[in-house]
Amino acid sequence: MIPVSRTTRAIIKPLQPVYDVLSNLSYPLIRFAAGVMMIPHGYGKVFGGIDRTANFFSSIGIEPAIFFAWYVGIIEFVGGICVMLGFLTRIFSIQLIGVLFVATFFVHFQNGFLWVKGGYEYPLMWMLIMIAITFKGGGKLSIDGQLPREF
Repeated sequence: MIPVSRTTRAIIKPLQPVYDVLSNLSYPLIRFAAGVMMIPHGYGKVFGGIDRTANFFSSIGIEPAIFFAWYVGIIEFVGGICVMLGFLTRIFSIQLIGVLFVATFFVHFQNGFLWVKGGYEYPLMWMLIMIAITFKGGGKLSIDGQLPREF
């Protein structure tokens, strides 16, 4: 185990109490934001874009396209909400890792790194964040954190 220092050395010493209070909100903020960022992707698929998504999946060889369009849409929408709330966090974040892995390496990889050129930068970043969320779980400020056991 890597030793972790409990004391920080603030550059602006009067702000140390603020850092101490807000540092406990750092991880919930990241988990919340990562979940929120997944929701619109799923929403667009589930509520009106499923045929377009299925056609795209079929065009790149992901079959059965309609099944995977629904699966990805639901995982992004419901999974995003659950990660945001910290409910069944690991169950959904693991599935989002899979979705983001496919997006990174099978959809965007051939376009290079830069997201502005259709590259894999954006899905790779979110996949790495989901990996970290999977390792950490919901955390103390989550629904999972209030349950007797966390998955």
